[in-house]
Amino acid sequence: MTERKSDFTLPTNMLDDLFSTQEERDDAKLSKIRDIPLIEIDDFPEHPFKVRDDEDMIQLVESVKKRGVITPATVRQKEDGRYELVSGHRRKRACELAGFEALRCEVVDLDRDAATVLMVESNYQRSQILPSEKAFAYKMRLEAMKRQAGRPSKENASPLATNSLQGRSDVELAEQVGESKDQIRRFIRLTNLVPELLDLVDEGKIKMRPAVELSYLDEDSQRAVVDEIDLNQCTPSHDQTIRMRKFFTDGKLTPEVVSAIMGEEKPNQREKIVLRGDKVRSLIPKNIPVSQTEDYVVKALEHYSRFLRQRAERDSR
Repeated sequence: MTERKSDFTLPTNMLDDLFSTQEERDDAKLSKIRDIPLIEIDDFPEHPFKVRDDEDMIQLVESVKKRGVITPATVRQKEDGRYELVSGHRRKRACELAGFEALRCEVVDLDRDAATVLMVESNYQRSQILPSEKAFAYKMRLEAMKRQAGRPSKENASPLATNSLQGRSDVELAEQVGESKDQIRRFIRLTNLVPELLDLVDEGKIKMRPAVELSYLDEDSQRAVVDEIDLNQCTPSHDQTIRMRKFFTDGKLTPEVVSAIMGEEKPNQREKIVLRGDKVRSLIPKNIPVSQTEDYVVKALEHYSRFLRQRAERDSR
């Protein structure tokens, strides 16, 4: 009887794990950790997360000076022999400010797409992430996930309500980051804003939905909006941005139209006059119904206004 051969084979790396001890695996990982000169480390291309020299950075610098870099940064080696920083941009900056010449790093074997996914994941741990940082991070990660899944990236150019990204990459990303698919698409739309408008979103002066509407305008139209914001010292409402987008879609959005829309008085900009009900009612005859209070007050004010005009005319004689 001929012995049947199995077609099942284990990957080499799995065999290595099966026939090696935990100590040997730890030693193998340690062999990839080394001190790399800062001048040999390049930042990740188009890194979406800002590295700020703020109070947190000052504290990190002091920590690095006292204890060094406790958690190694993550880098991958490029074809030219230099290293590309995947995670640890703040640690690298802290080392620069502390006067160090090298950064403790773990060297990993990753392609660009896998490195992009890891770079974005590692920065989710930050306590504060700006809308612009999320926007570019989600865009980079989603494009990398699509390429990993064998699907070409397509520009998110159709309306939000009807746009349907192919495959399940957007679903997977939504599950991983705890956002809805629509919210992720809104964030990605922000990458189409000119820097001045994106800064206003980061500062909380323009909310998400108006910003998404503005993202559908071309650069010239967006800059016209920026000019009007500077001139009027106010940002557009959601309703105003919807109308601007409609004019743009119809090919009718000119700087003059932008100026006219932005020059409108918004409800939240109108001065409100608040009158205490009990004080007003005390001045109104009791035989006047509450439902007629407004009419009575208006007529009284009209009468008083005429009185003031007549007095001014007498005084001017």
